[in-house]
Amino acid sequence: MNRGNGVFIAIGAAVLIALTVLGAVIWKRGYTKVEETVDAPRTGEAASNPLYVLKLALQNDGVKVDARQRLLLLTTTLQPRDTVLIYRDPRTLSSGDAERLLAWVEGGGHLIVRTPPWRERLGSSPVPVLGALGVTLLDAEDVGVDAENERNDCVGLYERSLAPQRMFCGGRRFYFYNSEVEPDFAWGDEDEAYVYARFPHGRGKVDVLSDLDFLSNRGGSGNPFFDGFRLGGDRIAEPANVALARQVLAPNYRAGTVHLIYAADVPSLWKTLIVNSWMAWVPLLLWLLGWLWQRMQRFGPLRPAPAMERRSLLEHIVASGEHIYRYGYGPSLYAAVLAAFMARLRRRDPYAASTQGEAQVDLLVQRYKNEPNLGLAQIRDALTPPLARDHAAFRTRIATLIRMRNRL
Repeated sequence: MNRGNGVFIAIGAAVLIALTVLGAVIWKRGYTKVEETVDAPRTGEAASNPLYVLKLALQNDGVKVDARQRLLLLTTTLQPRDTVLIYRDPRTLSSGDAERLLAWVEGGGHLIVRTPPWRERLGSSPVPVLGALGVTLLDAEDVGVDAENERNDCVGLYERSLAPQRMFCGGRRFYFYNSEVEPDFAWGDEDEAYVYARFPHGRGKVDVLSDLDFLSNRGGSGNPFFDGFRLGGDRIAEPANVALARQVLAPNYRAGTVHLIYAADVPSLWKTLIVNSWMAWVPLLLWLLGWLWQRMQRFGPLRPAPAMERRSLLEHIVASGEHIYRYGYGPSLYAAVLAAFMARLRRRDPYAASTQGEAQVDLLVQRYKNEPNLGLAQIRDALTPPLARDHAAFRTRIATLIRMRNRL
């Protein structure tokens, strides 16, 4: 290394050290410690109970709450001032449970039910509780094709000092013209049907709603990326929904126990993988796309493979044999195969090769006694030249000689 190169290396090292120190100083001056709270994925009841947040809110407000997956009227005693909220489809109720619930409501209870989901056809079978109240449910064929006459669209909830909230989107609406009593409150009209009604029943109340999704929690993902797409928010956390929930629960609020009956909301495997396991499948997906791109030759239709060269040594030999046999040199081919057999026989069994005639045939029969289709007649024919132009005899003798030679 000469002196000039050493000077350049020293200058470069000094500049690199200076840049490193300058970058460290700038980063340290601009670095600020901050605390960030990230919601972890929900587990246990918080993940399976869609009314879990409502349960906690009621408990914090001093209301006695009992949340369970089944109604269990045979083992649970409902008090006259209790409230029963059935979050699931009312068609899951048996006729006996529906009659017992209505008898309990007559004594002062408060029952909250929803209509069946809009995407399912009802048919002619009556819906428990709703049929006894005289509620007529809309079906798919009851909705007009006119966009202004749609009766399964959203309705607006306007709360003082709050932004308008869209409610009951896609819920099944209903009428109550067959009911024996007029509802205390009703939300809707005769043209577009109703989304909410409170019916007096004895000393109690029955609330019928198009759906109860505004009371639910969506099972937060704990991932801010997916929460930005509204995949992890809680509907009950909306201020307008809180106000509506308080009005729905008003009749027996704090007077008794609120029974929250829900169906366990177990997320599907695909939803769990997409929401909670994206750190694993996103790199795998990128790797798969890269591998496919590497393997992809070109775009467009497939081209036929080029024809392979068919000329080979074996084809030359076969063609030469066919040519020789076609011009009457079959005995020469037979003599060549017989000579090859006798040459190997002299190496394997010199005594049998030195004999002639029937003595040789007998020795070969003894030698091939364990080989099928190599008996006395076949061996004698193989050692006898075939007649001219007897193609079958020629092929048979050639095949037998080759087989005998291979078995030596």
